[in-house]
Amino acid sequence: MDLVQLQRQFVDYRTSLYHEGFLDEQFTQLQELQDENNPDFVVEVVSLFFEDSERLLNELARALEQQSIDYKRIDAHVHQLKGSSSSIGAQRVQKVCIAFRNYCEEQNVEGCLKCLQQVRHEYSLVKTKLESLFQVRLPCRREIFFLSKMVLP
Repeated sequence: MDLVQLQRQFVDYRTSLYHEGFLDEQFTQLQELQDENNPDFVVEVVSLFFEDSERLLNELARALEQQSIDYKRIDAHVHQLKGSSSSIGAQRVQKVCIAFRNYCEEQNVEGCLKCLQQVRHEYSLVKTKLESLFQVRLPCRREIFFLSKMVLP
């Protein structure tokens, strides 16, 4: 596959992530912070999001397994996950976190467990999608860096 095809594949795939609601404009803003001196900025920030999210999801699962559920603690974890997903533009994860927080406020364990499953699912999807996006980007990093600055249609 030549460079032009890789670039087109990158742009098309990234555009599909916006159209499918996986990403929002915050991801675009994150990309705008990337420059020639730090061409891996987005990958590094998103990798930190992955690490933090996995830790939070594990903590949420443990907290919901307790005999006496601490909804304030769960809400704090969900709030953190909502904030970090918002900061990278992971729109679908963020939306599930909003519902999750409502169930925390109601102290509804069934709703919280349902939202935990949903947020895990959405997190897994966005992680897979972003990893795929970064794999397309890696073969021609410098050339695609400039393409990533292009405004989406």
